[in-house]
Amino acid sequence: QVNFVVCQLFALLAAIWFRTYLHSSKTSPFVRHVVATLLGLYLALFCFGWYALHFVIQSGISYYIMIVIGVENMHKYCFVFALGYLTVCQITRVYIFDYGQYSADFSGPMMIITQKITSLAFEIHDGMFRKNDDLTPSQRCLAVRRMPSLLEYLSYNCNFMGILAGPLCSYKDYITFIEGRSYQLQQSEANGKEDTKYEQTDPSPNIAVAQKLLICGLSLLFHMTITKTLPVEYNIDDNFRTTASWPVRVFYLYVSLMAARPKYYFAWTLADAINNAAGFGFRGYDKNGVTRWDLVSNLRIQQIEFSTSFKMFLDNWNIQTALWLKRVCYERATFSPTIQTFILSAIWHGVYPGYYLTFLTGVLMTLAARAIRNNVRHYFVESPTVKLCYDVITWMATQVAISYTVVPFVLLSVRPSFTFYSSCYFCLHIAGILVVLVFPLKRTQKGSKKHESNQPAWSKKLEEENLLQRNSYSTTNNSFSQKQEITCRYQALKQ
Repeated sequence: QVNFVVCQLFALLAAIWFRTYLHSSKTSPFVRHVVATLLGLYLALFCFGWYALHFVIQSGISYYIMIVIGVENMHKYCFVFALGYLTVCQITRVYIFDYGQYSADFSGPMMIITQKITSLAFEIHDGMFRKNDDLTPSQRCLAVRRMPSLLEYLSYNCNFMGILAGPLCSYKDYITFIEGRSYQLQQSEANGKEDTKYEQTDPSPNIAVAQKLLICGLSLLFHMTITKTLPVEYNIDDNFRTTASWPVRVFYLYVSLMAARPKYYFAWTLADAINNAAGFGFRGYDKNGVTRWDLVSNLRIQQIEFSTSFKMFLDNWNIQTALWLKRVCYERATFSPTIQTFILSAIWHGVYPGYYLTFLTGVLMTLAARAIRNNVRHYFVESPTVKLCYDVITWMATQVAISYTVVPFVLLSVRPSFTFYSSCYFCLHIAGILVVLVFPLKRTQKGSKKHESNQPAWSKKLEEENLLQRNSYSTTNNSFSQKQEITCRYQALKQ
């Protein structure tokens, strides 16, 4: 963990140097690719030793598959190989070397590289094999029209800005950043009316980086002082379970899981700040002309802590992974896309049984939350007072349901997870099943709206935004009358 923090702080300094002295206006893309790749591999070697060779091996073999197999089927082979290689490494690390270790491990960066390998494989398949008419607008915007060189491929997978903690970014965004191509940003409203145009060359990320580093400091302080005093494992302590009342147990469940989140806030926000410090992550301006540096952001803390629905929580937690799951699985699934997506998410996260218990529970909670929202919410939105009460109740229910769902993710093993669930009499599992059986899920017309009717919690809002914004996100809120900001970042960008 110390190695991870030291390497990320070094990467932050390297990002400032990279932007200052190897700016695209001063240096060729070739040099920027080489330096970004070598710095990334050096950080990986320093942090993980010779285990870092797995990053090169996984990327190298995947690139060989792309070249040899061809664009028609290489996305399938790359997907199977990358995910299989990751799974083998996770199995050996967990069951052979050190079960339950909490230190930084080499499979963490491999999870991000696996996302990049599979995403790019599908984007190349879409751009070089499939017809434009067969692509969704978001797939058309992401499609890659030429095969990347080996250097570009390694730079995308192993650059120093994202090799340790990500986040995932699209290949076209990364290449645009490295090559320093300017682009025109156009601020639009939801009705398609053009508002104002901005021509941007090199906005400063300093304010955004400073703000994110402040969040990192507060998250780290919270983690080091509060988190250890509220262990999740105490939820299954025999004395606590037998002596504490139900309200106390529910309250501790909530605060213990809330206290477990700041370490993710720290790691993901620091990774975001590193990318921004290098000049990567700018996605346009808001309606007031203020810069927005959240292109590769992975979370929104305020929306997470005050989420009033399962959907809102998942929309703002691990955003780039949710996008990856949507692009490579949900949009392309032939049956039960929600279930397939949760299974893929569990496999990608690792081989601990607790992960699978969490994601299987998550499927049930997602379906139940969707059913309740579709059938109940419209009765409580007319009166502001009634809606406020509804929001408070749904916030409490969401926080408890999320905490209940992710306990096995923290406990990792089957026995402690079932100890926790049995101590709660599987109450939310039973409630979720009853809700799904009693409340009908809304369905729309077949055909083009098939996926829309069954979209997962994090997907419905992303579908509209991906038509123009690609990776950009508007703030989640419960007011459907609020205007949505849509930015097309490839308006003037050649393929």
